[in-house]
Amino acid sequence: MPDSLDHLRHVTAETTRFRAVLAGVDPAAPVPTCPGWDADDLLWHLTEVQSFWGRVVQQRCTDPDQLTGPDPARPADRDALLALSRDSTDALARTLRRTPAGTPVWTWADDQSAGFVLRRQAHEALVHRVDAECTAGDRTPLDPALAADGVDEALRVMFGGAPAGAELAVDAAATVRLRCTDTGDSWLVRLARVSDADDPAADGPTLDVAAEDHGLPTAATVSAGAGDLDCWLWGRPPLGDVELAGDVAVLAGLREVVATGIS
Repeated sequence: MPDSLDHLRHVTAETTRFRAVLAGVDPAAPVPTCPGWDADDLLWHLTEVQSFWGRVVQQRCTDPDQLTGPDPARPADRDALLALSRDSTDALARTLRRTPAGTPVWTWADDQSAGFVLRRQAHEALVHRVDAECTAGDRTPLDPALAADGVDEALRVMFGGAPAGAELAVDAAATVRLRCTDTGDSWLVRLARVSDADDPAADGPTLDVAAEDHGLPTAATVSAGAGDLDCWLWGRPPLGDVELAGDVAVLAGLREVVATGIS
């Protein structure tokens, strides 16, 4: 992934697009990619998420129980909700701009840093921009570099690995290369399963992602433009084709992982 990727710019740009799309949609319009949500539920969700993480970073919380101050209240009025969304984005962006990436803060991941929050919020905004566009029926292409970074995050953070203390059984022969046809980025993954005696609910399929793609043949491949591959991994409809080729059993195993979804 390019070191020069400006996640902060994308937080602002993707949320601005998200808000502009939803501003022209009936508040009660259903969100096809988020069953049970309407347009204002989607608008409120990202507003609430950005407010929460902005406060975590601003207060340098290293434990969520340390967070102080009231949670935002959801406005009943659409204009007030849009205004609160703008305020939440602005506050998050200001805080992240002033905070070094290495600053320790609480996150739900192994990476406990403001840099993790920055990257995560860029992709949170990107995915929900797609949700907004699906709601409006007005899809536009994703930035390829940001989308490729989103693929990396989805594979390594969202789908990859196992909880601390759990066992990870890796199938060394069940290899898949995922490749972005436009950016040239690629990832080598092996199918694996988690077994957690302390939390059986955590048992299930996962991915073991190599630090680098060695370029050797794999049992299966998945190829698409970065935006389409990112959407496919997030369970959002791609604009173009996603080509799956190779061992059908391995591809079925990969589909099983992707079908678990990203929460």
